[in-house]
Amino acid sequence: MSRLGQKKHPGREVPLSSKSASILYGNLDLLLLQTVEAEGPIHGLGAMDAIQARSQGSIEVEDGALYRSLHRLEARGLLSSEWRTSEKSRRAKFYSLTKAGKKELARGKAEWERHTRAVGRVLGLGWEVSE
Repeated sequence: MSRLGQKKHPGREVPLSSKSASILYGNLDLLLLQTVEAEGPIHGLGAMDAIQARSQGSIEVEDGALYRSLHRLEARGLLSSEWRTSEKSRRAKFYSLTKAGKKELARGKAEWERHTRAVGRVLGLGWEVSE
C-alpha cells in the first residue's frame, strides 16, 4: 500500500490525521528534491521507495501525488529528465537535479529549519540551537 498519510508501526498501521497528511503533501516537492540529490538520477518509483525507506516507513507517497510533483518540478526547471531502462528492464523517466533545483533545495531546507525551530519554540520542545 503506497499512500501518503499512513504511518506504520511494528505490527500495525496508524493513519496520520488529515492535517498531518496535508503538511506532508505540502512538502512533497522538497522531499523529492532532496531524494533526487541524494540518490542521483532516479525514476519515480525509485524516489517513492527511497522516501519511504529514509522515513523508516513513516511516509508513503501516493503514486498520483508523486508524479504530479515530479512533473511540476520539471516544468519549473528544478528537475531535468531522460528516458532510460530501469533495473527491471522497463523504460522509465529518470530525474536529475538542475542548478536551479539545487538552489531551491537549499532555500527550502533553510525555510523548513526556520519553521521547525519556531514551532519547537512555541511548543517548548527545547530545540534551541545556535543559528
